[in-house]
Amino acid sequence: MKTFLIIVPDGGMLFEAAGIADILMQANRLMPAGGTNSPYQVTVATTQPHRVVHGVSGLNLLADHRLCDLDPELPRDTILITGKGLTEEEGSNVVDWVKRAAPHARRVVSICGGAMLLAKTGLLDGRHATTHWRLLDTLQAEFPQITVEHGPIYVQDGPVWTSGGVSSGFDLTLALVEDDQGFNLARDVAQDLVMFLRRPGGQAQFSRYLLNQASEGPIRELQLWLPENLTGDLSVEALAERAAMSPRNFTRVFTRETGITPAKYVEEVRLNAARQRLEQTTLGVEQIALVTGFGSGLNLRRVFERNLHLTPTEYRERFCSRMLA
Repeated sequence: MKTFLIIVPDGGMLFEAAGIADILMQANRLMPAGGTNSPYQVTVATTQPHRVVHGVSGLNLLADHRLCDLDPELPRDTILITGKGLTEEEGSNVVDWVKRAAPHARRVVSICGGAMLLAKTGLLDGRHATTHWRLLDTLQAEFPQITVEHGPIYVQDGPVWTSGGVSSGFDLTLALVEDDQGFNLARDVAQDLVMFLRRPGGQAQFSRYLLNQASEGPIRELQLWLPENLTGDLSVEALAERAAMSPRNFTRVFTRETGITPAKYVEEVRLNAARQRLEQTTLGVEQIALVTGFGSGLNLRRVFERNLHLTPTEYRERFCSRMLA
C-alpha cells in the first residue's frame, strides 16, 4: 500500500485536496480482481492547530492530523502540498517539515502555488518545475536555480512533481496512478470520472499575459491608446514617434517600465483582443485577424500556435461563451 500524505495549507481551494483524494480512492475501488487491494492510503494534514482548514470559498475541511503531530522521518510514498498558504509562518512550518520528511519519501509533489513552498525547501534546485501561470515569473525570479516551464500542465523531474493551477492537480494525480499502477487503471479512473487521461494542450492556453502598466508618462498613455488602435502601424518606429522618443531610447524605456519589448507587448495586446473575440463573438477567424491587426488568418494561427499551442478554432471550441456554442 502506498501512503499518500496531502498537506493542505489554509485559505486555498479545497476541491484540490478533495478531488485528489477522490481520484486515489477511485483507483482503490477500480483495482481489478487479483491486484493489490487498496493501493493507496490517503491522509490529510494541516498546519492549523484545530485541524480545520478554511477554504477560500468559506467552506471548511477537517484534516486527519496536525502536521506538527506527524513524524517527518516516518517512511512515506508520496508527500503532496496543495497550496502556499496565507501567512509566512504557515509556509515556513510546511517548508521545515517537508525538508525533514523528503529524504524518507519516494516522491514529493506540489499543486499550484505549492511549488513556491517546495522551492524554499531546495528540492527544486537544478530541476524543471511549473506552477500556476500567474506565479511562473515570480517563481523564476525568486529561484533562478530552477528551470521554470511555462507550458505544461505538470512536470516530473526525478522524484519531484509539480503542477500548474488548481485542477491541473487532477491531471497530475492521474499521471501518478498511471506511474504506480499502469495505464489500464489510470484510464479506467479517468473514464469513470469523465476526465481526460491526458488533457489536450497545456496551461498556456488558460493564461492571460500579465501586462505590466507603466505608472505615468508617455509609456502609460501609449498603453491606454494601444487596445483601440490595433489595426494601425504599431512598429517600434511608429510607437517611438508617438511617444516623442528615438526608437532606441523608446525601446529601452518601454522595456524597463513594462518588463517586455514593445514588439512583444503589441503581440500580447493583439492576442488578448483576438481571444476575447473568439470567446464572445461569432466573427470568423479572418475577420478577427483583420480587426486585431494580425492581417490574415494565417498570421493569427501562427501566433496562437506559438503562444497557446492550439489553433484559433480549437480555442473557440474550448472557451467560447455558452450562448454562442
